[in-house]
Amino acid sequence: MRGSFFIGKLNRRCFGINDLMINEEIRDREVRVVDQNGEQLGVMSGRDALALAEERQLDLVKIAPQARPPVCKLMDYGKYRFEQSKKEREFRKNQKVITVKEVRLSATIEDHDIDVKFKNAVKFLKDGNKVKVTIRFRGRQITHSDIGRQVMNEFADRIKEYGTVDKAPQMEGRSMIMFISPRASD
Repeated sequence: MRGSFFIGKLNRRCFGINDLMINEEIRDREVRVVDQNGEQLGVMSGRDALALAEERQLDLVKIAPQARPPVCKLMDYGKYRFEQSKKEREFRKNQKVITVKEVRLSATIEDHDIDVKFKNAVKFLKDGNKVKVTIRFRGRQITHSDIGRQVMNEFADRIKEYGTVDKAPQMEGRSMIMFISPRASD
């Protein structure tokens, strides 16, 4: 019952550790006790298990509350919490977050404007982000959606060495949308 003995219920909620009950929080009459090496010590009363934990200077942690009788383990709870948070940090560090950046074109876009949009899209793809290419049709332009599809296909052809088209140009309301993912690095 080293450091975790002093961790009250309120502090544990602040740390987000309210799934495990420890020490005096365990109010069951009988519990199955497992020591820190994984050996079963048998079924005993909750008081006896707590006394055994105090004797060995460890914490009594309820690890399987749904079992009959509940299973409790003798362990150093502070060390266990530290190792869990370390694993979680490592997992988050290795996780790759992909965001979607948007490039807006128009059906009547000029060559220089397409060059600027192309450079932006290439920059986004090189950063590892997905690109959403959108054409918004205004007014009567909606009747000439084939022109928008042609602009999208030309854009996709230009960018094919930097990314692959995930979702081909498709109409959604008054907009035509296409998604491009970065090429897998060799």
